[in-house]
Amino acid sequence: MSSDPLQRLLALMARLRDPDGGCPWDQVQTFATVAPYTIEEAYEVADAIERGDMAALKDELGDLLFQVVFHSRMDEEQGSFAFDDVATAVVEKMVRRHPHVFGGEQPANSGNAQLPAWESLKAAERAAKAGAGSSSALDGVTAGLPALTRALKLQNRAARVGFDWPSLTPVFEKLKEELGELQAEIEAKDVTPERIADEFGDVLFVIANVARHLKLDPETALRGANAKFERRFRRVEQLLAAQGKSPEQSTLDEMDCLWDTAKAEERR
Repeated sequence: MSSDPLQRLLALMARLRDPDGGCPWDQVQTFATVAPYTIEEAYEVADAIERGDMAALKDELGDLLFQVVFHSRMDEEQGSFAFDDVATAVVEKMVRRHPHVFGGEQPANSGNAQLPAWESLKAAERAAKAGAGSSSALDGVTAGLPALTRALKLQNRAARVGFDWPSLTPVFEKLKEELGELQAEIEAKDVTPERIADEFGDVLFVIANVARHLKLDPETALRGANAKFERRFRRVEQLLAAQGKSPEQSTLDEMDCLWDTAKAEERR
């Protein structure tokens, strides 16, 4: 086996998929069955970064790279492309999108100032792919993204062509409006689950717009809120256990009081 780490990884993947003596599980996988693992590994990379755990990040990046190799191997078996084609394509794309580095163009003064040129190049690529067919400013926003992330990207695309509120104030007004509509549906006599879900989705969409105007990533913010809730609830469980009780044996008032204690402990 080659001493080059990447070549060893490619050879390992080929061996796992080998119909003659490979791994029975790896042999039967398809793009559809592997895709959820690819998404999961990407989230685990993000989690390691948020925790500042570089040892974990090294492992998770390896797992994510394995996913790329897995998909590439399945495509190679079908005769469409291989890992080298994936690497070549991304190199060519990055060179094309960085004319200020590789093409002699003058770079912008900052990363933020460079973004318009980057987006312009991406828009030109999308238009070229669309060809003579109809095109939209929303083309290329992947449907499989997490819903809040996709909402943010859709709103950013619309904003680039002028479809946007000028400040955060009208966004908050819209949020109040959508909350009112959700409450009205909930209280309606002929309400259906579908109508409530529709109005609730509108609330979340506006929440994503609030995050966009604040230059926040809603997924990151929500992950932080999840972590905070989990940390504080586990502390409530610890405090109850010290009293010889469990949450099931406690009242809501008791747990609320201990929740306030957990919050106060974090502020010290």
